Amino acid sequence: MTDRCHFICSLIYTYCLADCALFLSFQMEEDSQTSDQLLDDEAYDDHVNECEQVLDIEDNEQENGQTSVSPHIDDQNGESHRSNYLPPVIGMEFESYDDAYNYYNCYAKELGFAIRVKSSWTKRNSKEKRGAVLCCNCEGFKTIKEATSRRKETRTGCLAMIRLRLVESNRWRVDEVKLEHNHLFDLERAQNSKSHKKMDSSTKRKLEPALDVEVKTIKLYRTPIIHHGNSNSNDGEIGNHIDQFKRLMLDRSDLDVIHAYFSRIQLMNPNFVYLMDFNDDGILRNVFWIDSRSRAAFRYFNDVVAFDTACLLNEYEIPLFTFVGVNHHGESILLGCGLLADDSQETYIWLFRAWLTCMSGRPPQTIVTDYSKALQSAISEVFPRAHHRLSLSLVIQSILERLGEFHELEEFGNVLHRIVYGSLKVDEFETAWEEMIQHFGVTDNEWLQSLFDDRERWAPVYLKDIFFAGMLSFSPLFEGYVHKQTSLKEFFHMYDLVLQKKYQKEADDDIVSADSNPILKTRCYYELQLSRIYTKEIFEKFQDEVEMMSSCFGITQIHANGPIITYIVKEHENEGDMREIGNFEVVYDKTGAEVRCICNCFNFKGYLCRHALCVLNYNGMEEIPFQYILSRWRKDFKRFYVADMGSNNVDITNPVQWFDHLYRKALQVVEEGMISQDHYMVAWQAFKESLNKVRLVADKHV
Repeated sequence: MTDRCHFICSLIYTYCLADCALFLSFQMEEDSQTSDQLLDDEAYDDHVNECEQVLDIEDNEQENGQTSVSPHIDDQNGESHRSNYLPPVIGMEFESYDDAYNYYNCYAKELGFAIRVKSSWTKRNSKEKRGAVLCCNCEGFKTIKEATSRRKETRTGCLAMIRLRLVESNRWRVDEVKLEHNHLFDLERAQNSKSHKKMDSSTKRKLEPALDVEVKTIKLYRTPIIHHGNSNSNDGEIGNHIDQFKRLMLDRSDLDVIHAYFSRIQLMNPNFVYLMDFNDDGILRNVFWIDSRSRAAFRYFNDVVAFDTACLLNEYEIPLFTFVGVNHHGESILLGCGLLADDSQETYIWLFRAWLTCMSGRPPQTIVTDYSKALQSAISEVFPRAHHRLSLSLVIQSILERLGEFHELEEFGNVLHRIVYGSLKVDEFETAWEEMIQHFGVTDNEWLQSLFDDRERWAPVYLKDIFFAGMLSFSPLFEGYVHKQTSLKEFFHMYDLVLQKKYQKEADDDIVSADSNPILKTRCYYELQLSRIYTKEIFEKFQDEVEMMSSCFGITQIHANGPIITYIVKEHENEGDMREIGNFEVVYDKTGAEVRCICNCFNFKGYLCRHALCVLNYNGMEEIPFQYILSRWRKDFKRFYVADMGSNNVDITNPVQWFDHLYRKALQVVEEGMISQDHYMVAWQAFKESLNKVRLVADKHV
């Protein structure tokens, strides 16, 4: 058997051991441009798939300055063979039985064997076919009656096959696959077999999925099927040639590293998921992976997510993309990873759909990214309702880098910082920006102008209605660990170590927050109130605001509209110069005890500012209103990092759904049982008791 087949089979075997509880529905829709297989996240809630995407590798070489696809050499017969049809995997779906048969027939012809229908079955009282087994024509042996025939024996008892079954009303799904053959492949004999003679090799039929944003599907597997009808156009060949350059630049050792890591993690973590994107020639383009902890953490921290493209846009050796959130201690957490062939809109769309499906179709409220037109377009398509904003620190960094040779750069940076962070109103910001570029003579700088045109996506003065949880800016999660020359092997070697270090820090912070009794610095009850509720790190930030209430003075009512009152709170902005006074407008609604300051600290950072606290205190509010105490910061909120296992809706007449539902729930108990030794003992006892009860029911039916 070829190295390729060994590699594929080892992946399948590993995945079956892990018995992954994510259902990947491969759906194909007919259209006219490409052949893509899709993952439908609507099916995610109701089913469990026992197969993951299989990695199929075609070695690539650089020759004469061009990228060429190296032919695959069959170890059994030494013949050169270029694979156009990827091996079948469990979960593949087809529009009809004929499509499924034609696909397997093409795959067989290319590999060098023929197929036949071993068996098929129909619906009761109907001639409609509902299932079939397609096997290698070397399956089985001659019967006693056939043994007397002079015809040459061609059967070897080969077990290679696929089992198809009708799902829903018109879809055919592969639900069993055996790839290994016990005989040599014979391309010439296969060409002359009955199954291949039925097929006109000059015609092919392609199946194309319809991409529905609301349904949220993923391009996952590119499978050329058979196209009926002649076409003289060579557009497809040109497209394929261009598409070959969109590939992960990995060598065989890198692929071995990825395979080894994914296989090991799946054995330890059944809810670990990875998805791979191939082009039509089976060349690996993109990879996405996520573990159960990240999927579970997103349930608690889905309000703000940063998409980190630093490695990709800065041309690091590893084209890493990370989804980053912020936890209840204000620390960054990993919510998924990807390795991408390029930074095109198409690539980002594939990645975002993959990630969104693993998150049960639940998009984040706010997305923070670097500046990229392709990224912006992809986010608009996949996350149309999310607030997409740019990382403020990255915007400022890009401005200073573009003006690197500017002789007044330091002074310019100070002025820019003061305008961006100090402007409280839109007209203040725009006037100050115009004065700045006039003063420093950079009015003709196209980069500055383009950023100013896009100012509503990064300048804080325009973002006051959006919640950021402290992530107006973000730092790379692997900062200090991944450098420009870090290899893929080095990355995966330290990947687990970095995550374990972060997990341990979160656990330590949880213990410290639960056991600590913070030292209070004022007599304000707001400080005491949140010291009992918030984690240590967030409370200390809030405590600074309480302390700085002493710098506020002169609360003045300037407008009233029924229960809604507007105040001006004066503040000494510089301790060294008492003449520097800031005026902050605060709106207070007595009816709902709602307060909002023009500085917008609550939306930006997740806790009330000193100006709002002063107004609450001025109006006799003894406690901070409940709507300003966020569960995401609470230290008494129990968070279980166990993946959401989907819908509880079960068809009680469907045994397959019985299995899926019981499996998901059992796996949830397993994961929670691994939290500690006490959890393990409780889970183990519960399993024993449940098994005994089930057996009692079974005994009654004997």
